[in-house]
Amino acid sequence: MSSSPVDIIIAGGGPVGLYLAGRLIQRGFTCRVLEKRNEPDRHSKSLGIHPVSLELFDEAGFAEQFLEEGLKIKGGIAFWNREKIGTIRFDDCPPPYRYILALPQWKTETILENRLRSLDEHALIREAELLDFTNGDDSVTVTFSKDGKQHSLTSSILVGCDGKNSFVRNHLNIPFDGSPYPDCYIMGDFSDNTSFETNAAVYLHRDGLIESFPLPGKLRRWVVKTETYIEKPGSGQLAALVEQRIGHSLSGIKNVMMSSFGVQHFLARSFHSGNVLLAGDAAHVLSPIGGQGMNLGWLDAEACAETIGRAIKSPEDQPKLFQKYSGERRKIARQVAKRAEINMWLGRRETSGPLMKKVVKLMVKKPFSSLFARIFTMRGLGRWWI
Repeated sequence: MSSSPVDIIIAGGGPVGLYLAGRLIQRGFTCRVLEKRNEPDRHSKSLGIHPVSLELFDEAGFAEQFLEEGLKIKGGIAFWNREKIGTIRFDDCPPPYRYILALPQWKTETILENRLRSLDEHALIREAELLDFTNGDDSVTVTFSKDGKQHSLTSSILVGCDGKNSFVRNHLNIPFDGSPYPDCYIMGDFSDNTSFETNAAVYLHRDGLIESFPLPGKLRRWVVKTETYIEKPGSGQLAALVEQRIGHSLSGIKNVMMSSFGVQHFLARSFHSGNVLLAGDAAHVLSPIGGQGMNLGWLDAEACAETIGRAIKSPEDQPKLFQKYSGERRKIARQVAKRAEINMWLGRRETSGPLMKKVVKLMVKKPFSSLFARIFTMRGLGRWWI
């Protein structure tokens, strides 16, 4: 394996690291991505690709590949317990992407990986585990294992995109401030036997939130709030809760995925140290209710690519540029976290009273519904690097 220096090393080949690598190569930089897994995780996690991300993909020249694979969610139906109280449409959002694109994360990663390999077939190194790195004055030297051997690479900059348990962040001793929320959920993908077609459905139920999202392949994801964390959820458990709360039967319906999750909020105290930057879950973890985490990571990556481009062009400005990246991305991460908290708060028992019902009814009527649709699709966060 070649040990020739490269411009940038990226730790982590998930959706954020793969996207960042492609954008850096498009800017003319050499790049290597170190990823422990031998292939994308087939377990479907994040699924919603927001308009702000589709706009980035469009600029990068591969949005069409996502549109061919994904399903367009053009609106959401809101229920209070079992009562339908309104519909939010994304028609008032800025064109051309007036929808949220539903696509399982493993398919998203596959598209990004294929795109990256078309730009540089050697850019992604799988089954490569980061062991150590030295953050020098003007370079970073990384040690990693692959095929039972140790290898080293040197670059100008290292970017940690290696998830919430980031080796890079921990190695730099950057504090990760935050804590878990009390909320727990189970989710499962089933054959779609609803009449919602391509609409999402959100039930603000007195016994806990239920969300339902269409997926490609005539599937639908159900997310159900639970009292406690369920270690090994079964499809029957989810079906029973859905039928009990909203009267919809999933009995006998094909189930292709089940999982459970708790919710956390953590924020790195800094997104940079020396020649190292952080992006995605390595920098921030927020509630997945609302589906904003992966999209925030792509916004990080775009800002990161622009910052790196400027820093390599003007090395004397690198400390100032990295500090600006850290400050602005932390600010936006806090803003997105608050939006995610509101989504989660609306689905709790304490918000199930008659006063809150009146508030939610207002939210799903114009002009408030248009504003809420823009907020839900991550509009108004700004693109500071332009």
